[in-house]
Amino acid sequence: MLMYSLQRVGLAAVICVTSMCVLFGAFRLIPGDLATIMLGPRATEEMRDNLNREMGLDRPLPMQLAKFLGGAVRGDLGTDPLTKRSVGSIIVENLPYTLALMLSGLTWSALLGIPLGCYSAIRRNSWIDRLTGVLSVGTISIPSFVIAIYALLFFAIQLNWFPVIGAGEQGNLRDQLWHLALPSFAVGLGWVGYLSRLVRASMLEVMGENHIRTARAFGLPESKIILQYALRIAILPTVTMLALAIGSLFSSAVFAENIFARPGLGKVIVDSAFVHNYPVVQGAVLTTVVIFAFAMPISDLLVAWMDPRVRSTL
Repeated sequence: MLMYSLQRVGLAAVICVTSMCVLFGAFRLIPGDLATIMLGPRATEEMRDNLNREMGLDRPLPMQLAKFLGGAVRGDLGTDPLTKRSVGSIIVENLPYTLALMLSGLTWSALLGIPLGCYSAIRRNSWIDRLTGVLSVGTISIPSFVIAIYALLFFAIQLNWFPVIGAGEQGNLRDQLWHLALPSFAVGLGWVGYLSRLVRASMLEVMGENHIRTARAFGLPESKIILQYALRIAILPTVTMLALAIGSLFSSAVFAENIFARPGLGKVIVDSAFVHNYPVVQGAVLTTVVIFAFAMPISDLLVAWMDPRVRSTL
């Protein structure tokens, strides 16, 4: 188990380093001089030279890459050339808002999608199962930014049930949760369909296995069979799916944070991209890559901990 954990963490580290190299090269492939793009066409030659020297763009590319990789390993993602703040402090300031949005959306979608999929499998081909299938396909097919726009127009502006924009008053937890409700709905709604369909398919497969028939032959209560013997196995693919959802939730958070004018990494990336502030964009995107890369080994370890069959193959 320890060797398996080290292998998965090592693979995540390799993914992060590869992503950093790709990210570094992608920004260097932008046509034109980056200093001119950031400062505008009216910038003087002296201003461009100062910015290039400040950002290290006057050095050879291998030295720039080595400095970027070394700084990233130490947690130093550079300095914002516009505000003179460290990129790390900007990310630390905005990351909790994005994580709260993602986790709240994922939590309520899991709490709704998993029982819904389980009930659909138990009542297979019933009207509830068919209705769940239609609603699941509908929520999956609608993009998150469309859900966010219509949720804002209907629930916040038309009905005035929720706040329109912002993240709530600092220090007021109730107000912050109230501002979080509608964006988390927009982010998590699509995953209700994904999770319910996945749990339903897994439950139908597990319910036909021999140990379920044996448990019924011994006269165990149906509720105990479903919760302790069927759902415990059927939920394993869902754990992996929740880790994969991290990447999709980050992209959904970008739209939700900009539509609802919430602080967060998504808003930082969009605002910085508009002014060509590539050090901030680079650091924010790298943060999302690291979180996603390490979410996968964590999910694999959880599956191995929950399923003895997986541990026996390690």
